[in-house]
Amino acid sequence: MQTNFTLAQLADPDVAESEKILRACVHCGFCNATCPTYVLDGNELDSSRGRIYLIKEMLEHDRPATAEVVRHIDRCLSCLACMTTCPSGVHYMHLVDNARVHIEDTFRRPLAERFIRAVLAAVMPYPQRFRLALMVAWFGKPFAPIANTIGLKRVAAMLRLAPWRRPHRPLEPQTFPVSGKRQGRVALLAGCVNDVLAPDINAAAIRLLNRLGIEVVIPEGASCCGSLVHHMGREHEALAQACAMIDAFDALEGIDAIVITASGCGTTIKDYGYMLRGDTDYAPRAARISGLAKDISEYLSGLPLKAESDAAKNRAPLVVAYHSACSLQHGQQITRQPKELLAKLGFAVKDVPDGHLCCGSAGTYNILQPDIATRLRERKVETIERLRPDVIAAGNLGCITQIAAGTELPAVHTVELIDWATGGPCPPALRGSTEQVS
Repeated sequence: MQTNFTLAQLADPDVAESEKILRACVHCGFCNATCPTYVLDGNELDSSRGRIYLIKEMLEHDRPATAEVVRHIDRCLSCLACMTTCPSGVHYMHLVDNARVHIEDTFRRPLAERFIRAVLAAVMPYPQRFRLALMVAWFGKPFAPIANTIGLKRVAAMLRLAPWRRPHRPLEPQTFPVSGKRQGRVALLAGCVNDVLAPDINAAAIRLLNRLGIEVVIPEGASCCGSLVHHMGREHEALAQACAMIDAFDALEGIDAIVITASGCGTTIKDYGYMLRGDTDYAPRAARISGLAKDISEYLSGLPLKAESDAAKNRAPLVVAYHSACSLQHGQQITRQPKELLAKLGFAVKDVPDGHLCCGSAGTYNILQPDIATRLRERKVETIERLRPDVIAAGNLGCITQIAAGTELPAVHTVELIDWATGGPCPPALRGSTEQVS
């Protein structure tokens, strides 16, 4: 793609990077076929290629973002399916992230929208605040239909996504030692949302790693990776959270990897080297932390796993519909390891048709764009249910929460099934339902 940036513009490293990405695009449109919003409505401006044109015009002419540009960029899920499809290697992720920062700096959103975004940014990355917010949301859940009827769709979406069960306390910084000979030592990203909403995920990961002789450390000062605010264009907040995370992990000695059970966080942490490339103090450490980051399935694929529990001894293997989170398959290019691990341990694994299309979760997307997110969830659930599985497995809590809201099928994290099959307890979501296949 031909560009016409001035030398003064290219002196800005983010503009220079955007220009490089834009020049790689050859207008082929292959990306459109895998863009979820384009597949839904066929609007070129709601496609990867259409957004690239909008971003080019905005950045090249150094214009403040317009309402039209904001509308179509906001509708992008950052699922990165376009990057997997692109034959020219266009790094759309960095391009749209730069565009979102430009939008945040130059566009004044309506008051209600500014408020909801400010609330999300001030609450979700902080586990104690998020826990308190969920307690409040519990009382408001019955009023979600009313909120939706009077036009408060985003408030209604937040209330619907809040669980009926009491939120849990986040994991405290601590070390989980092994009982026998130590075979390795890893840091585990507890995250800002995982333990409050679904503590069984990290608990399963810790049990499993300990049984394999891996000591697990929850570092002091590690909370949100910065992903949530990063994708809202709040650059300064995202970098501050990333630096705090780097400080926390960098203080640990002798770790073999940073293990992550939320693939959305993993994609961001693996990009720290790029995000902080211009920071002389943090750039080398950021690159090191990015190099240590491993998705839990990625790390487990190098360890000797053996089926030991009743999960692998059912007369009929448990049928697992594996939903490949976008941040895992497109963001990290991890596609085979989770399925291979599950199949190795005795599960009957089925791929979800159109598995490259997003479920509509995408961080805060299912709150900020509830109508599109609901349509994507309905499409995803329909394809999953046609497989007639016993359980849905995914590697990201956002996907699990989003999909579970639209189906009666149990949805669990992949590591919960792996833990169960190798000697751990049955995942809570499956208790009582496994009798049908035993």
